[in-house]
Amino acid sequence: MSKVKGSPGLCYVEDRRSNNRKRSSSAMAETHSLQDLRQAAVTSKVFVQRDYTSGTICKFQTKFPAELESRMDKQQFEETIQTLNNLYAEAEKLGGRSYLEGCLACLTAYTIFLCMETHYEKVLKKIAKYIQEQNEKIYAPLGLLLTDPIERGLRVVEITIFEDRSIGSR
Repeated sequence: MSKVKGSPGLCYVEDRRSNNRKRSSSAMAETHSLQDLRQAAVTSKVFVQRDYTSGTICKFQTKFPAELESRMDKQQFEETIQTLNNLYAEAEKLGGRSYLEGCLACLTAYTIFLCMETHYEKVLKKIAKYIQEQNEKIYAPLGLLLTDPIERGLRVVEITIFEDRSIGSR
């Protein structure tokens, strides 16, 4: 397994193919389901890094990785990342509700959270649902799988690229 560096600070690719194999040029023509991807061989992974230009808020870089050019449309990728960025901004937004949750937590020795979900937890569920929908509608048919950033400690957005050959032979 070798790692290939992409644009500085943007992403890197973990390549699991041997050097003598070539990527199929008909990747966009084939469509796959999430079930197919579970049985397919992983070709490589692209990691979209956090964007710290606005501070430590949870935001990911929207620059399109070159490794996905033959797989998907640039606009679809940027729209997905921008939506994720907007959802994380919504989760971290401080308002009256967050203040009230904090006050209730202090008054109840934090036992209130046994009975209710925080605003942040609700938005994280919304993000997980959005990622699942994107995988089903956009990414899986292209032989890609988007991983929830929460599974990677909110450090990266991981996009797994699956080998077309193993999917088509089923």
